[in-house]
Amino acid sequence: MAQAMAKGFISAGLTKGDNMVASFHPSDQPNIEAFKSFGAKTFVENLPVVKQSEVVFISVKPSTVPSVLGNVQPASDGKLFISIAMGVTLAELEKSLSTKARVVRVMPNIPALARSGASVYVRGKGATTEDCTLTQALFEAIGTCEEVPENLIDPITALSGSGPAYVFVLIEALADGAVRMGLPRDLAYRLASQTVLGSGKLVRESGRHPGQLKDDVTSPAGSTAAGLAFLEQNAFRHAVAGAVEAATLRCREVSGNK
Repeated sequence: MAQAMAKGFISAGLTKGDNMVASFHPSDQPNIEAFKSFGAKTFVENLPVVKQSEVVFISVKPSTVPSVLGNVQPASDGKLFISIAMGVTLAELEKSLSTKARVVRVMPNIPALARSGASVYVRGKGATTEDCTLTQALFEAIGTCEEVPENLIDPITALSGSGPAYVFVLIEALADGAVRMGLPRDLAYRLASQTVLGSGKLVRESGRHPGQLKDDVTSPAGSTAAGLAFLEQNAFRHAVAGAVEAATLRCREVSGNK
């Protein structure tokens, strides 16, 4: 995800690679080489990165956040920290940094790798309007970005964070059905993925309710009506909505929110 963000920021003209500094575990050679190819300075320690930066991205495993931030806390005064560490709350982030540090929490998703992400952010107590404007501009370089209250992060994680996995299963299932009916698999994957991509774009750009768009495709007694009837008989809507609910409950269990 750090690579995707860096590429997006550079491509959008928001920064240059030689303005970036990044730290890595010494064994993470692929990411080290990738950032070097952008023109960035790389380190195997975190403190030099914070000392040389005004905006610091926290892109590490959630379990390592306390130790990472504890290490850089002495240099965190006046810095903006943007965290994409899943499940780590603003309170936890702010507790580990200087009281003069500003924090923004972001929930991106995996399509950011294709600059088509759906991100949301939550401002911390000390974050300024300028910090939020900057955060939004940065993440709009790799998709969409909206501000939300922190109490919505768990269901958002279940929807847009986990949602790509559900959509990948849908694409796979559409293609499997088409292969069963005689299509070559590579063609089936191309058509299924483009169908999902185009349908999502139509929902966003038309501003119409998905149910209206569904009705536009559905002729009386036609093939689409038959397919939709099969989905309803097999509780398709219930299964998808239930997946979001189950993922939300799991997020709350992990983060300690009820």
